[in-house]
Parts: sequence; C-alpha cells; structure tokens
Amino acid sequence: MSLIDLHVHSTASDGTFSPGEVTALAAEAGLSAIALTDHDTVDGVPQALEAAKRLSIQVIPGAELSAQWHGKEIHILGLFLRWDSPDLLSALKELRKKREERNDEIIRRLGKAGFSITKEELQAGSPDTVITRAHFARVMTEKGYTASRKEAFSRYLKPGGPYCPPKEQLFPETALSLILEAGGFAALAHPLQYGFSNQELEELTGYLSGLGMKGLEVYHSSNNSYESRKLKELAVRHHLLPTGGSDFHGDNKPDIRIGCGRGNLRVSSLLLDDILRSREQASDPA
Repeated sequence: MSLIDLHVHSTASDGTFSPGEVTALAAEAGLSAIALTDHDTVDGVPQALEAAKRLSIQVIPGAELSAQWHGKEIHILGLFLRWDSPDLLSALKELRKKREERNDEIIRRLGKAGFSITKEELQAGSPDTVITRAHFARVMTEKGYTASRKEAFSRYLKPGGPYCPPKEQLFPETALSLILEAGGFAALAHPLQYGFSNQELEELTGYLSGLGMKGLEVYHSSNNSYESRKLKELAVRHHLLPTGGSDFHGDNKPDIRIGCGRGNLRVSSLLLDDILRSREQASDPA
C-alpha cells in the first residue's frame, strides 16, 4: 500500500519550504502523491509540478480557501484545481489584496505598540509568499518580542484583537463555487479544529455537501483514532469521500512531518483512488 498526503503547505503561503523542496521531501518520504494546498493561492503549483517531473511522485494542484460560517473561520480544500483558471486566479488575486491590506494594518498596530516589524522581515527572502499570522509569530519570536510563537498568537495575533483585525473572508457558497468552477474536488479541512458542537458540525457538513462538496478530511495530524473514526461516520452519513493530510508547514509546525504528521498518520493511496473514480464517474454521461 502506497501513502499520500493531501494537505501540505509551502513558502507560497505559510510553509517554510519552497514548493519544489516540499515535493522533494515528499518523494524522499516515499509518498506516491501530495496535494499542494497553500492558503488562498495556487502560486506554488507550477514549481511543484515541475519538480515532480524529476521525481517519482504525483503533485495534485490545490488550495486551502478560508471562509466564514456562523461567525467562525473554516477552511475548504480544493483538490485537482485547474490552477490557471482565469476566474480562480482573479478571485485569489482579490483575496490576496485584502490580506495585504490587513497585514499592513497589523504592522501599523504592532509598531504603535513598540514592535517594529517590516514586510521584508515577514517575507524572509520569498517576496511572492502569502503573508499569514504565522509569519508575524515567527518574526516576533526571532526578534525577542515573544518567548515563543505560541505566545505571539495568544497575546498579539488573535483575530479581532487589538493588534489583529478580523480577516475578510469568503462565504462558503463562494469558496465552493470557485473550487467547483475550476474543476476541483472540495473537502472540509480539519473539521474538529473549529470548536463546533456535534450538532453544528453535522449542520455545516450537510450544508456544504448540499453546495457540492464531495469530501471530508477524516485523517489529520491533530486527530486521534477515535476522532478519525467519528469523522468517517460523519462522512458516510453525508455520502462524502474521506481525505487525509498532515497539514505540513515545515518549521512553522515543527512537530508535523510530511506524510506522517506527528508520527501516527498514514493516509492510504486507496483514498485517492476513490476520489479519482468518483470524478471519472461524474464526468461520464453514461
């Protein structure tokens, strides 16, 4: 049985390895396929695809889109995206513009509080990266403003707090529409990380399924076996296919390794086979 990882990040968003390096790491780990799912961008996909040509590994073009439901941020994975779709690229460009405006405001607020941070420090030599709160946490820790990245998040980078304005997010309907119109397969990422009650998660899953979502991230680095089993039952109830991934970010999440998470994650390529089969059936008019 070969193994895969359908949720990885690169320097195109808040990972610390370039898309090519991520692809090489996955190949070294013996994975047969990865999905590059950077936050609100597909900018890293071409480099990852190019790297895969020299390696025995499949790269699935993807993205992780942020949306808001019941006042909380949720993430929806788009796999098998036509990453050069003009409509998708236009929408992601607008999201990036809004994110950059928010980042400028965070820099201004932190500076007013005595924390000097520049955009160049946040980019760390990768000018095309999508800057996230993880970048701020890294710089604040490196400059000694906080003792750890965890402290940076809890004290200064809470969305809606005095230093971090809320992020303008898509509606779930818009996020799903972007993914589906780009030919993608949509799955709710790490469903247990949002703090929803069982009833709320059931409602959200049913709602997204009704909008055309076909998958649920059942296997994730943050889940134990019991949680994954409950998520698989949720997926079955809503006729969704299970997906799985480590949510690899490199040094920004140093305890998570590509392909195996915190050591207990194994995502079978059989899940990918099921997704591919379902896509073939959906495209076959017979």
